[in-house]
Amino acid sequence: MNKYQALLSKKRVWTPVKPERFILPDEAREAVGRCLSLRFLELPVGEFIRDAGKGDLPQLEGVKELLLSNIVDEERHDLALNYIAEVSGISADYETEAYRIVKAWIERPEHPVLKALVLERSVFFVILPLFRFLGGPGLRTTSADVSRDETVHVAANSAVCKDLGLRVTPELDKLRKATVSWMTQGLINKSDEKWYDRNFWMDQSDSLLYTGKAEGLIETKRARMPAFFEMSNSDLPSYA
Repeated sequence: MNKYQALLSKKRVWTPVKPERFILPDEAREAVGRCLSLRFLELPVGEFIRDAGKGDLPQLEGVKELLLSNIVDEERHDLALNYIAEVSGISADYETEAYRIVKAWIERPEHPVLKALVLERSVFFVILPLFRFLGGPGLRTTSADVSRDETVHVAANSAVCKDLGLRVTPELDKLRKATVSWMTQGLINKSDEKWYDRNFWMDQSDSLLYTGKAEGLIETKRARMPAFFEMSNSDLPSYA
């Protein structure tokens, strides 16, 4: 079994459900709203991977099967995050600018797998912990489920980029920084906690992109997740 087949074997299927309506604290609403509006990047990431399948890929068994499976995951993430947006009461005011950001990512000329890697490793893996620490039970659960998928996606895309000799360009890095800066607006001086510090989240994004690690997010490995008895049945996804 090669590395791509091994990654495919680690995946599990889950079905998103619409959680109960929840209210976010005032100090978190803007950042969570901006991050939720970037759910419009989920399907373009799937298209990046689909486009990559039409070109050069590592000639190893399991590569295309894994990438096709990842596309299906992105469709599931889009559905799950749309459910969250429906029940969060978040304003749609941020969506116009979010579409401009999505357009900027789509129009970048870099290899589609490289764009997917940068987005998933250093943007999505900032958004998901932010959801876990600033959101309610339904948002924390959705974040955890999406994170499990994204861990496999990042490993897959990292392997493809390494095998093809792809490297992050300065222009793509600049777009990544601009995206994280935009989505964390509203957190300045809102609280003494690091979760409300924009610089903290940018530092984690930098570290994730450059080293593949984020020491400041070590809490995500032991973050409190809501127990089943604390949640409505409608907030619980189903697993295959």
